[in-house]
Amino acid sequence: MKKIFFGVILFAASLLTAQAIPTEVYDRDNYSIIYPQGWKVTNDSDIVNVFPPSQIGAITISEYHGLNLPKSETKKFILALYQSSDDEKKVISRSGKKGYTEYFYEYLDEKEKLVWLTKVYQKDKDLYLISINCEQKYWNGNFMKLFNEAFDSFKIKK
Repeated sequence: MKKIFFGVILFAASLLTAQAIPTEVYDRDNYSIIYPQGWKVTNDSDIVNVFPPSQIGAITISEYHGLNLPKSETKKFILALYQSSDDEKKVISRSGKKGYTEYFYEYLDEKEKLVWLTKVYQKDKDLYLISINCEQKYWNGNFMKLFNEAFDSFKIKK
């Protein structure tokens, strides 16, 4: 019985590792992000976009320094990005690493049929805004997994 259990575990582990997708790192002075190999990266006036070749969505990263945005206004700022009438309670905040306050917001644009996930990292006058937008019909299975893995790999260096 132990041999069968061990065999099943070994087989399952081999399936999981066989499905690993090669990645690349986009490295900036202040942050880095890991994304699937073959995805495109553009940098337009320090607004970075990372997206699959099919262009069904993108991860967008913006960084701001010297920004005078009080923490009491950050949730309103995030909701205003989407012209959302959601209550501020839908924007989740918590204390994060390196002294940053982390905010998270999920928004479904019914008109454009887009899923949006947004994270904001704020400390003093520094703010990092990272968001995913993906066509709703592709927001499942593999694309959702790839976008989320890249999104979660975002790391601030300082």
